[in-house]
Amino acid sequence: MSISQMFSKVTSLAVVALLSVVAIGAALAQNATEIQLSYKDKKFDPAEISAPANTPIVIKLKNNDGKAMEFESKTLKVEKIIAAGADATINVRAQKPGRYEFFDEYNEKTARGALVVK
Repeated sequence: MSISQMFSKVTSLAVVALLSVVAIGAALAQNATEIQLSYKDKKFDPAEISAPANTPIVIKLKNNDGKAMEFESKTLKVEKIIAAGADATINVRAQKPGRYEFFDEYNEKTARGALVVK
């Protein structure tokens, strides 16, 4: 087998592998639970959100405040800075049943919420 034939086979395998990863990612995204959440005046609305267990979660967060905020959850292992007036998508891995606290790191004492997984 020539070098060009080997290169062609390796390239073909890489393309097939990449397409498989993309297809799997799309399938997981379709099965995700999407939750709408907003932030204003140092408060999340709603303050408590829920999702089914063992399912990926996509939180669509709109920062309606005049300042940037940082969505953070140590238990969910996510953090994301969201500019004033901006939207953000926060992807959360499937979780076991439980209560998972989140907060705005810039206003940790007052801006708190929770995700309840059932």
